Amino acid sequence: MYDSVNCKLTLAEVSGIDFLSETPCYLDDVAEHQYSSGLVVTGKAGGLSVSLNRFQVKVGDGSLCKWYLGNNYQTMGRRDTQRAFEKLSDTLHLPMGKSLVTRLDLAQNFIVRYPPEVYMHHLGQLKYFKRYPTDGSLYYMGNGSKLCFYDKNREQRDKKEPIPELYEGRNVLRYEQRYIKRLPYLLNVPEVTGALLYDETFYIGLLNKWRQLYRQIQKINDITINFQVMKTKQELYKMGVLSLVEHVGGQLEAIEQINEAAKRGELTRKQAYDLRLAINEACKEKAGLTEPNEAIKELDKKINEAIRFYR
Repeated sequence: MYDSVNCKLTLAEVSGIDFLSETPCYLDDVAEHQYSSGLVVTGKAGGLSVSLNRFQVKVGDGSLCKWYLGNNYQTMGRRDTQRAFEKLSDTLHLPMGKSLVTRLDLAQNFIVRYPPEVYMHHLGQLKYFKRYPTDGSLYYMGNGSKLCFYDKNREQRDKKEPIPELYEGRNVLRYEQRYIKRLPYLLNVPEVTGALLYDETFYIGLLNKWRQLYRQIQKINDITINFQVMKTKQELYKMGVLSLVEHVGGQLEAIEQINEAAKRGELTRKQAYDLRLAINEACKEKAGLTEPNEAIKELDKKINEAIRFYR
């Protein structure tokens, strides 16, 4: 499940090592940069970028999964992560298991029945995150973390990178969670080290967070006109709201039109809030007025299967 991992090893974690004189010997494409704060050396360890000064070594700006397994279509589980850090330690001649992790991505690629855009269309709002749909991708931006859904094969083609034979010509949806800052706070640990990533309890907890965030995304269900379940006026009103939502292009489009009307001054803040609330409540109705979308049911199943057998 791990993909990109940025980490840094400081003199506080090791002793008796001269980063500037020793570490560059194990790097490719080495370059020196003189700044007012001192000398900085950059280089490459395979596909990973390395930057160091007299006080610390930073590793990142690349996929640890791709560096170790050859591509990031594959799933790098707990044991693979341990072996990757052992290989990185051997490469740099440094104890990278002691390094502090400053960025962490968890991801899984799913071969799915429909084009990836179909699934993104049915993923709605997520509490405490801002939803940003783009061309072929969907992002949820939170405080210190980001969720990403995108077409993995399209990304590979855009980067002019090869697509593994198993995935060639298939619909491949990638669900990725990125921890980009404040990792100890977000993960409720004193510090996140390289060795902690392959701790069993920590790893299982991360996978559960990855699944739980997906579950918390409001799913945009298919709307059905089911007159058999309408027994009260309230249910009739909800059906009317649902029919209107379907007519304008879905829940998100209806809410966007309300927001635009409020910006134009056609609705007060209170009126816009009440209308959004009515739409959201109607779209949550489970009494037969809506039914789960087939694509979402498929994705729900794949998300659950992805963490069933952790490694």
